[in-house]
Amino acid sequence: MHGELQRIVDAVAARVGRPALIEDRRQRVVVYSEHDGPMDEVRRMSILRRQTTPEVIAWFRRMGVLTAREPVRTPADVDLDLLPRVCVPIWHDDLLLGFVWFIDDDGSMTDADIATATSAFTDLSLALYRENLLGELASQRESEATRTLLVESPQARAHAVRALLEEGTVAGDGPTTAVVVQLVPAAGRHPDEVARIALEQALVATRRWLGVRESLHMVWPDHGVLLICGGRIAGQPTLEAAAEHLDEALGQATRGLSSVERTVTGIGQSRPGLADAVQSYREAVQAARVGVQLPALGRVVSWAGLGIYRVLSQLDGRHLDIAGVHPGLERLLHDDAHQVLLETLEAYLDLAGNAHATAEKLRLHRTTLYYRLQRVEQLADTDLKDGNERLCLHLAMKLGRLAGHYRSAS
Repeated sequence: MHGELQRIVDAVAARVGRPALIEDRRQRVVVYSEHDGPMDEVRRMSILRRQTTPEVIAWFRRMGVLTAREPVRTPADVDLDLLPRVCVPIWHDDLLLGFVWFIDDDGSMTDADIATATSAFTDLSLALYRENLLGELASQRESEATRTLLVESPQARAHAVRALLEEGTVAGDGPTTAVVVQLVPAAGRHPDEVARIALEQALVATRRWLGVRESLHMVWPDHGVLLICGGRIAGQPTLEAAAEHLDEALGQATRGLSSVERTVTGIGQSRPGLADAVQSYREAVQAARVGVQLPALGRVVSWAGLGIYRVLSQLDGRHLDIAGVHPGLERLLHDDAHQVLLETLEAYLDLAGNAHATAEKLRLHRTTLYYRLQRVEQLADTDLKDGNERLCLHLAMKLGRLAGHYRSAS
């Protein structure tokens, strides 16, 4: 199929005497002609990566290319290193199939040139329609099977595994680990379609990096999931490396998007097979959500490394609040004047009540440390020599962090 499209794009480029590039409706590069004329960074990177960045996609959509039925002339943009273009949308009835792009840096492409180019678009429309149909069917089957693995019953999951193996989508069944990437929206915003395109691009890029038939992916409104299939053997990327790659790919894809403040990547525990991936997925989702609440944990957060937050993240907040764990500490958490005391208490509890280590960490004189701890005992009506009290205080501190009631200066 690509051979037919390549023949068409070469013929179009020859007719108008300038390079041409064809994208599908998601603005992923399908084919392009030889390029011997002016080229900007956007075209260069589109060819190298076979896709356009979400930032550029958003810019073109503001120019109206997604709804246009006639050729559109788009201006230059210095910030994006983008030259002027002529965009010709390709439609089949009411279905947008893709776009043909020409760089027109000096505005010399006339309406007659555009008409000459579009004379070949009947064949192009049919070829793109077939390409879209075949690709969408295969993609839909994979997406449905992946979704089944993550949300359906055990019987349905087993059927989905058989379907994926029969289709040859994955090389085989075996240890499976979920990696979730979570979009953190900017204040007052929700992830938009361009943000979801960024998710898709990052997931696909990491799948290509991992190798053919090594993984599956799924995109939800605010997060995406990568299922890494099969045990890691010598020479293959580790799970940690795959998570780092996905985090970096998403960071690049969302750069410049106003709807996304930051991203967090969560890693679940490995499970014996694809049919058990839902458990790893749930862990990865929880790890990412904890990472959203606690930025100090970093951009990549593993379920195994969450410590007490593994427990707290699974508790229903309606059934466990800070007052229910330690009423006295709740009073301190709700008063900003006690921030220093809370930081001192948390450090002391994190270090298992080791006063010497706490004083060194906080760079305090031991006398100052003891004074602060005594103030905590007085204000919270507690006794730090009581092991049960220390446990309740520590748990309440971590619950306060997870719920967003407490943020230390550090």
